[in-house]
Amino acid sequence: MEDADSASAGQKKTSPVMMIAAIAVLTLIAGGGGWLVGGLLAPAPVSVEEAKIIEEAKAAVAQKKAVQEGAAAKEGAKDEGLPRIATEANGVVQLDAITTNLAYPAENWVRLEVALLFKGQPDVAMAEQIHQDIAAYLKTVSLQQIQGPRGFQYLKDDIEERVDLRSEGRVTNVIFRTFVIQ
Repeated sequence: MEDADSASAGQKKTSPVMMIAAIAVLTLIAGGGGWLVGGLLAPAPVSVEEAKIIEEAKAAVAQKKAVQEGAAAKEGAKDEGLPRIATEANGVVQLDAITTNLAYPAENWVRLEVALLFKGQPDVAMAEQIHQDIAAYLKTVSLQQIQGPRGFQYLKDDIEERVDLRSEGRVTNVIFRTFVIQ
């Protein structure tokens, strides 16, 4: 019996040593794995010469882009004579972008760009009144009312109804160009 007690006592004494050894081995394995992964993920250090080459390449790309934009601007100046679709001559008046905060939550903002298709000759003064009416309406809308496709459709229907009432039927269509909530 005493032999069994002394044997179990000997195992208990070596047990903490084995535990510490196992923890040390696992720590070394984890440290080595972290070092390996860090070496794979971290960018390689760049020398001074390589940094200069990178900066020169960035400057060359920026200069080339500026030259291309200058050429595109010259071509754009030549093309100004081409008629645009959304013009007052075609009966379309594009309103200025409307940017306002929502009623709730007040931290959210909405940006809306619309164009109005008039029946006959467009009335710019009426278009400005419609612009102000839409801006005032958007300040009363909450985020929950315009969430999702159904909410957007309700918003669109409400704006079209307001435009129809304000224009007394002279505006035949409200064209939504952009709609952003932030």
